[in-house]
Amino acid sequence: MDPYILGIVVYLAILTGVGIYKSRKVKTQDDFMVAGRKTTALFLAGTLVCTWVGSGSLFGGAGLAFRSGISQLWMSAGAWVGIAFVYFLADRVRKISKYTISDILEQRYNSLARIFGTTAVIIAYLTIAGYQFRGGGRLLNILTGMDPQTGAAVTCVATILFTIIAGMVSIIAMDLANGIMIIVGVFIALPLAYGAVGGSQALASLPADRFAVFGPEDSVWAMGVFFPTFFLLMGESSMYQKFFAAKDGKTAKKAVIGMIIGVIIVETSLCLLSVIGSAKYLSVAPFANADGSLDKAATETIILYLARHDLPTFAGVLLICAGVAIILSTANTFLMVPSTNVARDIYQRFINPGVSEQAIVKFQRIWIVILGIVAFIVANFFKSILDMAFTAYTMVGAGITPALLAAFLWKRVTVQGGVASIMAGMG
Repeated sequence: MDPYILGIVVYLAILTGVGIYKSRKVKTQDDFMVAGRKTTALFLAGTLVCTWVGSGSLFGGAGLAFRSGISQLWMSAGAWVGIAFVYFLADRVRKISKYTISDILEQRYNSLARIFGTTAVIIAYLTIAGYQFRGGGRLLNILTGMDPQTGAAVTCVATILFTIIAGMVSIIAMDLANGIMIIVGVFIALPLAYGAVGGSQALASLPADRFAVFGPEDSVWAMGVFFPTFFLLMGESSMYQKFFAAKDGKTAKKAVIGMIIGVIIVETSLCLLSVIGSAKYLSVAPFANADGSLDKAATETIILYLARHDLPTFAGVLLICAGVAIILSTANTFLMVPSTNVARDIYQRFINPGVSEQAIVKFQRIWIVILGIVAFIVANFFKSILDMAFTAYTMVGAGITPALLAAFLWKRVTVQGGVASIMAGMG
């Protein structure tokens, strides 16, 4: 068997074992939706890093770094600053002990805020889940030649299965292993890729603007990629849902410190890998077209292309498995959250308030399947992963973040103002 495929199979088998083991502990709604509210700082930090670093970083951010250089980090920096702000909210969020941010929106405003907030999250998160599926399709295409659409379908099915096994309990447990795999794979790949493309001599051949603060763009462009991630991070529903899973408020704050360190390290490393790759492939097919222009979709595959064609086999396998970890860890969370919204914020809140805990868990598992299929379909309406990322980021950043932050920080905000903010942002 091809060593890359074997590596993925072994890694997925390990994750499956973890998920099945954890599934035995799922007894209640709290267990499935918020991991029983018993998560330690180490596990919480691991799952927060894995949730944030997804296909948007592995593909969208990587492609941007290939085309623009280290200025891509303006996109990542939006999240870094957002995490720093969230540190001061983590303790307060955990003490609320809800399930979703829509719970918070209704508590501060009214039921209409819950409905519109839930709608915004579902639209945005299915888009994010969808581009994880597309990322998986590209990975399988590079490794096996499988049609990317078929590969996306395979990734969709795998994500659904992993998510329904044990909900948030299995996601958090698997994400510690995913986080370790991501760090090991990326760190080993960096020096080896640097040597493989020709080292400093190859990097010196790149246009000088690849190492400029704003790259080939300007400060307006930098703010244009900074603020979508900044506002998304501060309204990021899966992050708040995982805060609800923490043992207590202090645990949530400690996890945020781990999150910011992990995200900075991983995203900077992915950016550098992409720039290193561009030193060899900037004017080479499939990344460059015949007229010399860059193929946007192709540039988004540079990291996996390096893993398959330029690294020693052992390092390539580790980096490919890191890619699997990045895609899967984000996909299952961004499928888990909207299914929780449907189960908790629509069905349990408005349709069947007296539903039993066993029934609500079963209901949510059914919706994980339904929403996974919808996310797969949604992904076909976008040309690139970066386009999907910014669409989803803006939906949350404009529709959710202002009203959510006002709920925490502004005593004078009115019900009408909060609801109008959500509706206007979505529009």
